[in-house]
Amino acid sequence: MRTTGTARTRTAVAVALAATALLAGCTAGAPGAGGGPAEGDKGVLTVGMPNGPQTDNSNPFLGTSAGTSLGYRHMIYEPLVMVNGVRPAEEGKPWLASEWKWADNYRKLTLTVQDGPTWSDGKEFSAGDVEFTFRLLKENEALNTNAIPYDGISRDGDTVELTFPESQFVNQSKILTTFVVPEHIWSEVKNPETWPNKKPVGTGPYTLKSFTPQTITLTARDTYWQEEPKVEELRYTSYNDNNAQTTALANGTCEWSFVFTPDYEKIYVAKDPEHHKLWFPSGLGVHGLWFNTAKKPFDDPALRRAINHVVDREAIHVRAQATLYPEIESVTGIPLPAGEPFIAPEYRGEKQKVDVEAAKRELKEAGYTLDGGVLKDPAGKPVTMTLTDPAGWSDYLTGLSIIKDNVKKIGIEAKVRTQTVDAWTTAMNEGDFDASLHWTNSGATPYDMYQHVMDGGLYQPLGKASPGGNFGRFRDEAATEALKEYAGASDEGTRTEALNELQRIMVEEVPLIATAAAPIGAEYSTRNWVGWPSESDPYAPPQPTQPNSLDVVLHLRPAS
Repeated sequence: MRTTGTARTRTAVAVALAATALLAGCTAGAPGAGGGPAEGDKGVLTVGMPNGPQTDNSNPFLGTSAGTSLGYRHMIYEPLVMVNGVRPAEEGKPWLASEWKWADNYRKLTLTVQDGPTWSDGKEFSAGDVEFTFRLLKENEALNTNAIPYDGISRDGDTVELTFPESQFVNQSKILTTFVVPEHIWSEVKNPETWPNKKPVGTGPYTLKSFTPQTITLTARDTYWQEEPKVEELRYTSYNDNNAQTTALANGTCEWSFVFTPDYEKIYVAKDPEHHKLWFPSGLGVHGLWFNTAKKPFDDPALRRAINHVVDREAIHVRAQATLYPEIESVTGIPLPAGEPFIAPEYRGEKQKVDVEAAKRELKEAGYTLDGGVLKDPAGKPVTMTLTDPAGWSDYLTGLSIIKDNVKKIGIEAKVRTQTVDAWTTAMNEGDFDASLHWTNSGATPYDMYQHVMDGGLYQPLGKASPGGNFGRFRDEAATEALKEYAGASDEGTRTEALNELQRIMVEEVPLIATAAAPIGAEYSTRNWVGWPSESDPYAPPQPTQPNSLDVVLHLRPAS
């Protein structure tokens, strides 16, 4: 599954992962006549993701853990504030923090911690746990995946104060949605960056009941500090691929998932029109082809611009994404219409189009030559590229196949290579790739998308992990400076100027080719459970791997 991070954790926004084993259905027993849990299994919600066999790892901070891959970490570990990913500009809902206050142009945050929550092992939750959690993130870079520059961390009674060396205007949600972990357990862990946390203890309404590589079961606890959920048991199944997951949704075996479904009206909705629903709201993040700009010849913006000219986004929209994801039109990569207010004046109305001749002119001016249909760089070396993504991600792999054919028109020989999701994630983080389809972060403005792609502050040399972003090792001082100006600005005029500069760099330097808007959607069934978010009630994004998935489950009620 691809998370849109909270970041496909998106999170992530994500769609499907590879596997080698044929997996069982979502439920432990045979499904009932109407699909979903069998008779006698009332109170059960079945959740699925096409992410392949899982390793027993429930570390909530690790992007590769089963808890992140399937989304169940959100049912065990809770945030300080619940922020609506569909409406990120709205005020968040108090959660483990009853109050929060920013000061000094977002350089200081004061949190008032709730009185009442308890850990699932019976221990008392306190402000000390919140203080410890932020120190844990500050001291362990691999856990601090949002690269938040924590400075001072102090506690006074039930309040915790955080200070930062620079404005955190753009990181408000990332900080407020931080998972809180118990000090009495994590303080004893020698290496929290690799700890599998097989017996997770959280303040959330669920505890881990059982774990297999295929199915993870959570059960509701009767000591939860808020209203107890009506869903008594959550069964997460990790399916082999998109096809297996889609089949489970269609026959009712699985009730909730985020999976790419071609011809979804026929394959999914038509199987039970009354109950089979889906809602795919999109934010200001994208899916796109990331270039490894630290490797030749992809360090050359002229080559990247030429490839950008020939990528057929409409074909990707129709053939790879079955029109499920919104098409990218603006040359800035900003999704429309959500991003319309942010488009710089010089790019308003400027739309992406395929232009092979423009690509050839771009290459000729940069010293490239076409020799017998083969593109050669200025040194006379043939230009080739390997396009990688995980096996089983059918939408991405179809997209890569289209791009492979597109670049052939300018003499580039490309090949598509698949990997396991773990190998691919490691390769992306460490810069061991040529080009790959991957999502970006999303936020209330296009800043989050651009920062994920272009921030020099996230830069790591090849071979060193960069899990927070800038997988393409893009280095441009003007981009980094514009990002800093936007993040540190105290007025909208300065932010607008900085964002316009970031758009210019995106258009001229092309560190990434945006191919589609990134939805944070899901398929779900109303046969057994009602209360799901929808376009008419957008209280949360419906995706089961998003932080708001806990809020979704707490909203659910039995259908009858």
